[in-house]
Amino acid sequence: MNQPRIYLTTSIPYVNARPHLGHALEFVQADVLARHHRARGRAVRLLSGTDDNALKNVAAARAAGADPAAFIAGNAAAFRDLAAPLGLSLDDFIRTSSDPRHRAGVERLWQRCAAAGDFTRRRYRGRYCTGCEQFYPEAELVDGRCPEHGTEPEQIEEENWFFALSRYTDRIAAAIRSGELVIQPEQRRNEILGLLAAGLPDISVSRPAERAAGWGIGVPGDPGQVVYVWWDALANYVTALGYAEDGSDFRDWWLDSTARVHVVGKGILRFHALTWLGQLLSAGLPLPTAIFVHDYLTTDGAKIAKSGAGGTAPVDPVALVHTYGQDAVRWWLAAGVTRVGDTDYTDRALVERHDADLANGLGNLVNRTLTLITKRRGGVLPDLAPDPDAAELHRDLATLPGRIDQALARFDLRAATAALVRTAGSINRYLQTAQPWRLRGDDPRFDRILATALAGCRLLAAELGPFVPAGAERLRDQLGSGPRVGAAAPVFPQFASAAR
Repeated sequence: MNQPRIYLTTSIPYVNARPHLGHALEFVQADVLARHHRARGRAVRLLSGTDDNALKNVAAARAAGADPAAFIAGNAAAFRDLAAPLGLSLDDFIRTSSDPRHRAGVERLWQRCAAAGDFTRRRYRGRYCTGCEQFYPEAELVDGRCPEHGTEPEQIEEENWFFALSRYTDRIAAAIRSGELVIQPEQRRNEILGLLAAGLPDISVSRPAERAAGWGIGVPGDPGQVVYVWWDALANYVTALGYAEDGSDFRDWWLDSTARVHVVGKGILRFHALTWLGQLLSAGLPLPTAIFVHDYLTTDGAKIAKSGAGGTAPVDPVALVHTYGQDAVRWWLAAGVTRVGDTDYTDRALVERHDADLANGLGNLVNRTLTLITKRRGGVLPDLAPDPDAAELHRDLATLPGRIDQALARFDLRAATAALVRTAGSINRYLQTAQPWRLRGDDPRFDRILATALAGCRLLAAELGPFVPAGAERLRDQLGSGPRVGAAAPVFPQFASAAR
């Protein structure tokens, strides 16, 4: 394999309601990584999809008085249709209820784990949160309530298939400690290692078909049971590659890929770092190489949720794009969200970040550079060697791609965008110091200074591409690639008035 292959996935959200800004955060983060790797010459496959088989989807449809199939299909389409307004470069999108690749793949995965002797059937009694689609031990409840949703889990007793996750505790821990599997940020890695140190329990991985109300994938050889929704959903990462048929995509992107990277929210990390790894080890399949974890978006300090539970209204990402544009939304999701800890969203924060970094920072830099070249040189600048008096700036420009590489390798989009902003500031300061507008038209320093600034602007436009692809393309069109540049015009117009 001559070309590195990077397989990137988002988690697949439940479709009990339409998408909110928290989903857009994950999609944009994964898309930034995908575009960045492509720009570095690597082969990339970016997968997303929807988790259709959850009981909460059916419950939501019934509460809305809607046919479950139509309700679920409509919400799934709303997630798929985020691609255009958010500028997502998805290569694939899988629906677990209707994509023929999925059912066959889940069945094969189950059979492989069964062949490993990792299933037993027994009766179970526990506290089940439908919102999380999981049983909670009493010790993890907060005043008897789900720590994620604040609701009181239902007491359920039923006979299920159990998976011997406990068998894989040491192997999972070894993979994480050795770096075979990277979990970023470090705090999330430590969280998982803490759970492993306490020991993993065997877990229930099926539900009675009667309780599933006709939804879900039947347990092979046991029609009275359906595969537990998380076991079903996690498998999408390999079923979308044709795992059932052991197809070429599966071999290329899972068995032989350079990197297998999951981007997930903190609330579902344990499923990805524990349950999913157990499934893969049981089936004799390679593990992911990285799990990148984001925290939550909040409004007024409360987690954004589809339902608006707790008085927190969902924030519609499509409406935001219509109001503020794709560039502003994507930039805030990359530059305005903290790496660790929840981030409170406001329209004002989005506007201020856009205006400070893009409109008044990078956009103003490009505009002033092109204006000088157009007015003084008719839009044509000779190809000159770098300004020898700009050694510090040249070091900044030379190291920018590497600094972005390092930040994204540790899933720090905020640091990557900050590197872009700092370099734009360095070029602006260089122009302020050199003051080419004060030089005579025949002064050779003018062309050298502007050539240095232009080269810096072109580098910034290229490195900006993964974060705001539409705006970066407009910049590249203006900046050109040879001696001739385009006319100056604001690529990132400043918003007329601050939002709330």
